[in-house]
Amino acid sequence: MRSATRQSKMAILMVHQRRLEKAGNMLKDVSNLFSELSEFANDYSELTYSGIVDAAYQEYSEAYLFLKLVDENRFVSFEEIGAPMSSYVLGLADVIGELRRKALDSLREGDVSTAEKFLYLMDQIYIELNGMGDAYFLLHGLRRKCDIARRIIEATRGDVTAEVSKRSLESTIEKLSTKLGEGT
Repeated sequence: MRSATRQSKMAILMVHQRRLEKAGNMLKDVSNLFSELSEFANDYSELTYSGIVDAAYQEYSEAYLFLKLVDENRFVSFEEIGAPMSSYVLGLADVIGELRRKALDSLREGDVSTAEKFLYLMDQIYIELNGMGDAYFLLHGLRRKCDIARRIIEATRGDVTAEVSKRSLESTIEKLSTKLGEGT
């Protein structure tokens, strides 16, 4: 499970580096590790409910969701991932931080529309997580992750808004400069 967690984290880094095929291959390897665990757990069912397995599933869910959002612009279900629903939900909450990083990378590259797309996805995830109601009480750590997500989203919204305002101001100054140049 440590290997599954490590490979899932590496897959997230591969997505950030735009090495999507490599990330997908790494996640296939992780899926195979979970299949092996499933076979082994038939004899040792207590392993399935240990903390290290849950942490590995959360990291895997986060990586898989992140890859599909970036590569295919779609959400996937916990059934498609093959993870327990609780790990899926907690992994989904963590995707918001990865989307912030993608939004900031997009802003740095001058691609405001892509940054806005990632901000929109962050908002959608947050809205869905908040709509789960009693899940805050049933999933240990979800409330904390949602509180962190809200701060991350607001910081990203501020960054995107500042960049949009900066570009608007630059455009206005350029038009004014052009107009003043024509008047001389």
